[in-house]
Amino acid sequence: MTTEIQRAITDDQRRRAKLIWDYHQMGHELRPTDAAIGLGSHDLGVPAFCAELYRAGLFPTLVFSGGPNPTRPGHFPRGEAVHFHEHALALGVPDEAVLVEPKARNTGQNITFSRDVLAAAGLDVKTVLLVAMPYMERRAFATARKVWPEVEVICASAPLEFDDYLKTIGDETLVVDQLVGDLQRVIEYPKLGFAIEQDVPEDVHAAYQSLLEDGFDSRLLTT
Repeated sequence: MTTEIQRAITDDQRRRAKLIWDYHQMGHELRPTDAAIGLGSHDLGVPAFCAELYRAGLFPTLVFSGGPNPTRPGHFPRGEAVHFHEHALALGVPDEAVLVEPKARNTGQNITFSRDVLAAAGLDVKTVLLVAMPYMERRAFATARKVWPEVEVICASAPLEFDDYLKTIGDETLVVDQLVGDLQRVIEYPKLGFAIEQDVPEDVHAAYQSLLEDGFDSRLLTT
């Protein structure tokens, strides 16, 4: 019972977290692209949505990128890209449409290594669709614009409402920690040369600061 109480959030914390959730999503209109990249994570919703978009004809080639998950190493023991690939095949994506990049350990490497895999396959990519977890869209976009500026980037994630995503993950505190951690990266990564700058609205920044004060800090950058 104690664990469940610790994993619950208050209504006010939920409201503040929802502001950050909405900010992380880019709201891009989906349209056909030359290729897609499924960004590695702990969430099989990413390859599932990639499969849905492939079946809808939005791209001919799909790269799954990601090595062992750093926060949950036992979750996908053979690496994120390998497990994502298998999940997509089970959902009807043909093997010949998929490229696997199994070495990336962060978002910058996801995009850089996937770019190299696509080039090695002889594909000329001018538009790319990045498929990520819902709270990773903005960081993925800012990273891609920095490391692959010559392509047009469209971001997408499974169309889940915030409350539905909380139920899917089953740990409200963890989700808020992740929302806060990704926003910290959106703020700090441009200073480190990892991403382009993104404007953070005042109410979003205030929600971020107050959630930090509430102790939602397990996914912050380590110094």
